[in-house]
Amino acid sequence: MSTVGNAVNNSPYLSNYAYGTSATGGPTTGAGQFIEGMGGTAGVIGVTGTVAAGIFGMATARSSQRAAQKNINRYNDKLESLEANRQAIIDPYAGITNLAGMITDRSNMMHNAYANLSVATQAAEMQAEQADISLANTLDTLRATGSGSGGATALAQAALQSKKEISSNIEQQEVANEKLRAGGEQNLEQRIIAEKQRIEGLTMSEASKVQAARAQGKAFVFNATETRQQAQLDRQQALLDNAMMQESQGGADAMQAMMGMVTGIASIASDRRLKKNIKLIGKSPNGLNIYAFEYINKLFGKGRFQGVMSDEIPNEAIIKFKDGYDRVDYSKLDVEFKNI
Repeated sequence: MSTVGNAVNNSPYLSNYAYGTSATGGPTTGAGQFIEGMGGTAGVIGVTGTVAAGIFGMATARSSQRAAQKNINRYNDKLESLEANRQAIIDPYAGITNLAGMITDRSNMMHNAYANLSVATQAAEMQAEQADISLANTLDTLRATGSGSGGATALAQAALQSKKEISSNIEQQEVANEKLRAGGEQNLEQRIIAEKQRIEGLTMSEASKVQAARAQGKAFVFNATETRQQAQLDRQQALLDNAMMQESQGGADAMQAMMGMVTGIASIASDRRLKKNIKLIGKSPNGLNIYAFEYINKLFGKGRFQGVMSDEIPNEAIIKFKDGYDRVDYSKLDVEFKNI
């Protein structure tokens, strides 16, 4: 068997056709008929090369597509795992307690230091008693000596004045001492209250700082963790997007390889005499007729195709073969060959 026959038989697209020759040297069925239809060995070499390139391109593209799909699945699983294990949203102030219980009502510590001041009545009572005694003694003396009433009065007045001065001095001292005692108690009370208020204020201030620091610490840890997890999510999403693009590109490359293979084959089988059920369906931008048709020989393809007729296109796009049938190079035309 020829090298071309091997290439055809090994092709997943053409391996259905066995290559063989008759006793007279002519082709029997399968690949032999295909070669003859293509204009002999020289003609089929172009087909085989196009098919081989198309198959290789499709295989490579499909392999890339499958690898990309595996990456998509893996990145999706990782992304879902990251999302499922994200930290819960917290309230950093959830553990804050009310410090109002630290405030103390100190009104019961306050009192009027002058409320219990006493009046110095003892000195006044002693003064009256001493004045009565002095007056009585003076009268007794006057009676005994026979002195006149004027002398008795003078003595009584002098004794009374002396007692008044003594009584007044004692009373002033008592009042002054009482005021000093009351003022000292008031001052001491104010200092005690001020010190307790100072300690209470410091305690509440420090407690507030601790609570604020704890809340800020929780918020910092949460934000730092959230930033790190979001970065991981973003990275996985970028990998997933890239894998999806690769998968899509693989599909596009496979389709392009297949279309290139089909177009390559069609470029060798575009003679009007090789087609049937020909119908004009439109015109290209350059004015070329576009037809829908079927191949008479199904080796060229099954179904309806879109293309041109070789007898209506510029010569530079026509490929002449020894079998007398024209082929078309669609890369030089503004018409797309495709299966419709």
